[in-house]
Amino acid sequence: MGFKLEPSIPKSETNQSLEGLDRLLKKEIVLFGKGFGNTKKEHFYTELGVLVKAGIHLREALQILSENQKKKNLTELYQNMVEDLDAGQSFYQVLRKRRFFTEYECYSVQIGEESGRLDEILEELGSFFGTKNQQRKQLINALTYPAIIFATAFLVVVFMLRMVVPMFEDIFSQNQVKLPVLTRWIIAASHGIEKYGLLALLLLAGGIVSFRFFLKNEAFQAKKDAFLLKLPIWGPFIKCLYLAQFTQAMHLLTTSKVPMIESVKMTRKMIGFHPLKQALSHMESRIISGDNLAESVKDIPLFDAKMASLMKVAEETNQTEYIFERLQSQYRSDLQQKSKLLSTLMEPVIIVFVGAFVGVILVSMYLPMFQLSSVLG
Repeated sequence: MGFKLEPSIPKSETNQSLEGLDRLLKKEIVLFGKGFGNTKKEHFYTELGVLVKAGIHLREALQILSENQKKKNLTELYQNMVEDLDAGQSFYQVLRKRRFFTEYECYSVQIGEESGRLDEILEELGSFFGTKNQQRKQLINALTYPAIIFATAFLVVVFMLRMVVPMFEDIFSQNQVKLPVLTRWIIAASHGIEKYGLLALLLLAGGIVSFRFFLKNEAFQAKKDAFLLKLPIWGPFIKCLYLAQFTQAMHLLTTSKVPMIESVKMTRKMIGFHPLKQALSHMESRIISGDNLAESVKDIPLFDAKMASLMKVAEETNQTEYIFERLQSQYRSDLQQKSKLLSTLMEPVIIVFVGAFVGVILVSMYLPMFQLSSVLG
């Protein structure tokens, strides 16, 4: 066989047995790329789609992917898929046996197999996860630079409180200068960092661990998502991010000729943002009760009037697939703009905030210097 793919799976996997891999994959944390995450799924579906479209049988395509893996766990994973195919299972059944493939993916593959369009569906799934990865990168890029600025400025403030302020305090105490209230507050903060700095770090670490623990609670997640949606700059960005995922998922499912009610139901299961999950649940109940797609989104604040209008046109012209593609493209473009705006706005806000804090420290230290000059004079 002359066709050969270069390995595209990242080299960060540990060499474990397949059983250990399965346990890890079932605990997939997509944000940090663990398990068979979105990046691996993008490569898997894209490469498999290319091979199948080139006329290579599905079993042979999986065998090629298996032979091109440098890590034993992924080689065994693909080889087990080949063995399941040899046992007479359909490809969607092979995926369904592995819990890190969602119902959304399995159903799309099933439609592709039954309609003879498996190569198209695999390419669409690769594109879906590619776009999802790109959106995640946009989110990370929007936060990385401001986070670095904030962390650097925070360290500068701590350094000033811990090293600079005590030097001024010694000068003031030696000359018995009466300190203003603001100066006493800053000195007290310096003493607090000296005495309780380690405890504060431990509490911060405990808070992060507790937050990750509470994220497993559905009620806490719902409140957290609702709070994020109300934030002035952050809220519109988050809303655009998940609406882009929603329209992309609906485009893929409608392309696969999945019934509308099933499309909404599967999209709801794959979306992790609670306000959107609730909106899709409302849509599902409205469609079941007899409303059309446009009417089902009309009273939902998360969806704007333009989306309802376009969905009405889509149903009237039988162009649902095309409309969701256009909506997906529009939200993707809006997401890029909001990502740049978010990073652009957060940077000066953080600089001004930290600069004001540093200014307060400097002013509080220089105020007693005027009294000190009088004493020395």
